[in-house]
Amino acid sequence: MSCRIIGLDPGERRIGVAIADPTGTIASPDRYIDRTKVDLAATLIALCEEFEVSVFVIGLPIALDGSEGPSAHAARAFGSLVNEATGVTVAFQDERFTSKTADSALISGGVRRRERKEKRDQIAAAVMLQNYLDRRRHDARSGNQGDATN
Repeated sequence: MSCRIIGLDPGERRIGVAIADPTGTIASPDRYIDRTKVDLAATLIALCEEFEVSVFVIGLPIALDGSEGPSAHAARAFGSLVNEATGVTVAFQDERFTSKTADSALISGGVRRRERKEKRDQIAAAVMLQNYLDRRRHDARSGNQGDATN
């Protein structure tokens, strides 16, 4: 099995999970983690074992003006927790508009409201992870070594 990049879109209750294909080209929604029902550290370690995770990409909710508010600080704290629990490198990716994009895709796909709620987090994680993968590929082509929103 080859190493994978995993996207995590942390919310107060749910964490959307997306997984990149082995080539790091395409992100796919995978699942969501209900923070209230699991041991988060154990769940993250299990993800690492299942996919040989090379990088966790954490969604960073940056305000429209580019500033970081309480939600962004919480996402950074979550990133620290992920790194401490797993020892895997953590990168951050701007997640502006990912939930809106996920909702629009679900609505246009005819997904019912109840089902949208269950799928929104993982699709938002996939949108965020795809943005990260695209930027990483672009940076590699242009010689830019920047790898994450710090």
